[in-house]
Amino acid sequence: MQAFISTIQRLAEWFAEKYMYWVTPQKIRLTDVVEIFIITFFVYHVLRWIKGTRAWMLFKGIVVILLFILVAGIFQMNTILWLASRMVDVALTALAVIFQPELRKALDQLGRKRFVTALFDFGVTQDSGRFSDRTINELVKASFEMGKVKTGALIVVEQDIVLTEYERTGIALDSLLTSQLLINIFEKNTPLHDGAIIVRRDRVVAATCYLPLSDSMTISKELGTRHRAAIGISEVSDSLTIIVSEETGAVSVAKTGQIYRNLDQEGLREHLKIIQNAESEQSRLQLLQRRFKDAKKRRKNTD
Repeated sequence: MQAFISTIQRLAEWFAEKYMYWVTPQKIRLTDVVEIFIITFFVYHVLRWIKGTRAWMLFKGIVVILLFILVAGIFQMNTILWLASRMVDVALTALAVIFQPELRKALDQLGRKRFVTALFDFGVTQDSGRFSDRTINELVKASFEMGKVKTGALIVVEQDIVLTEYERTGIALDSLLTSQLLINIFEKNTPLHDGAIIVRRDRVVAATCYLPLSDSMTISKELGTRHRAAIGISEVSDSLTIIVSEETGAVSVAKTGQIYRNLDQEGLREHLKIIQNAESEQSRLQLLQRRFKDAKKRRKNTD
């Protein structure tokens, strides 16, 4: 065993002397180890994020090119290295253009993380007086009545992130939400049946809205454009979307990039109850202001 280890060490030393002589050895510090862990964590999550998107195939092509450049560096192929160094600026610009949808989605998701919004208030949230129990009952009733007759429907329930961008693609309504209204909107061959509706609190604010389609490759092939649009809007916002299948009449829910299929009435009601009772996030600055005020009051009382 020791002979095998010594052989491997000699081979490694020979390889380093033969091909890696241009690499200057450095003393490893504690900060270097921390940097390695941070970079590893970052790269792992980037790879995990793009694995289910169309960018995965492009990324594999980029990895092949980088491996080719690495081989050129090991064997000192100076012409290839010179060409690669001249193409770096162009390649970075090209990557920004090619991965623009994915980068936008990643930054949007990063901005919605609690550790960011807890420190900075970017104004993307609103004071949401959540919808009432009556609205939940109307949504459940309409969804399953449409499911019985296989009427397709796409109902987006807005939460903290305002969906004005998608609301503008449709027709403004601003109507009190009722089951009769929803059934009439999605009735086949009616002017408003195509597209999605957006629900804000207890009102339907717009109909025939266009939603972004998800490019996730993990979505089942059984699901059509309506389901893909529901997952797409849940990836770029914190909304909950109710889907009624036109083929099967099944009721599903999409939120946070996930789809929950074939729900019964209690299952749909439970999903709606969860977001109804959710509390809006508060910024850390507001929390600190309250603590300072409380501390001042306590000081005055003690004095």
